Amino acid sequence: MDNLNAPQAPMEQLDPQDVQQNKVMAILAYFGILVLIPIFAAPNSKFARYHANQGLILFLAYICCYVVMHIAVRMLYSVSTALTGLITLIIFIATIVLMVFAVIGIINAAKGKCKPLPLIGNFTLLK
Repeated sequence: MDNLNAPQAPMEQLDPQDVQQNKVMAILAYFGILVLIPIFAAPNSKFARYHANQGLILFLAYICCYVVMHIAVRMLYSVSTALTGLITLIIFIATIVLMVFAVIGIINAAKGKCKPLPLIGNFTLLK
């Protein structure tokens, strides 16, 4: 389970030049499918890679919310429209929370910081 822990990249381990050169790449990582740009365009940048990992986890969380919402709504619509509305509201709130996480990630990337996102930032998909 070691690879579930996010790499803690303290600022003293990051090259300041790498941070300055790859801030835009790190910011792009938090815009959905655009996470692929830093993954492929800056594969050797520790800074961009860290934020690409955070952005990829966030993107996958968005996809999971979308899929769960559609499955739950389709299954529950015939049973109860009130229950369908409740599930939709819960998924809507989860989506808003994920948007807030994206803003937090963008702010961290713009400031040149490597801080994990709340709740979902402690997972590693990219090494």
